[in-house]
Amino acid sequence: MTGLVSRRNLLVGGGSLLLAGCDRVSSSPTVRETLSWGERASRSAQRWLIGDRQALASEFTRADLSPVFRVNGSTHVTAADYMRHAANGFADWTLAVDGLVAQPLSLSLGALRAAPSRTQITRHDCVEGWSAIAEWTGVPLGLLLRRAGLSTRARYIVFHCADSLAGKPYYESIDLVDAFHPQTILAYAMNRAPLPIGHGAPLRLRVERQLGYKHAKYVMRIEAVESLSGLHGGKGGFWEDAHDYQWYAGI
Repeated sequence: MTGLVSRRNLLVGGGSLLLAGCDRVSSSPTVRETLSWGERASRSAQRWLIGDRQALASEFTRADLSPVFRVNGSTHVTAADYMRHAANGFADWTLAVDGLVAQPLSLSLGALRAAPSRTQITRHDCVEGWSAIAEWTGVPLGLLLRRAGLSTRARYIVFHCADSLAGKPYYESIDLVDAFHPQTILAYAMNRAPLPIGHGAPLRLRVERQLGYKHAKYVMRIEAVESLSGLHGGKGGFWEDAHDYQWYAGI
């Protein structure tokens, strides 16, 4: 985009900005200023800068897989309910899909694995400045939303997660454009193996056109809402609420 500095370059490209991380936050005024830029701009302006939001993120081959894929954000979950599910191989775990839908869903991991799936090999770009390529397999989010009968009042999709940071529950949100993007999936497999706990087992969001902190792990519930204002800090996500990260982290 002529005359514009891309958000990815602002967040990832500059060496001084590498101090800000997916799992740590710099106290640098420069970093905090950059990360809060999107909150001062309107969300529509942020999305306009990205251009064609239907465009696909680059996909790669298995020869491109990264030998090491760092764990971002939480590395484990200490909630008793989650630990019980993990100890049982998530055999009786269920995903809730509710909020502004006609037919709330409760889906087992087996049901999700049996549903139509998508496999994609994509690059994960962290705000910290590192990237890694992995293969992900999961259920297209749009498929579940259609099955649940998404209301015309719904404007955002919220992901409620099992983990917490700094004593606060982790959550994230995206709008309907990203929710129905063909590469937005709920991944249950990574590199052809069940999703590891460190990477968000049993289910994590992959929203490939956004930075890594938007890719919520340990997803337990998906809620369709009309507004983000009544949720936690009101900015649409843990990092957005706690550390002024921008809500729309498109790349």
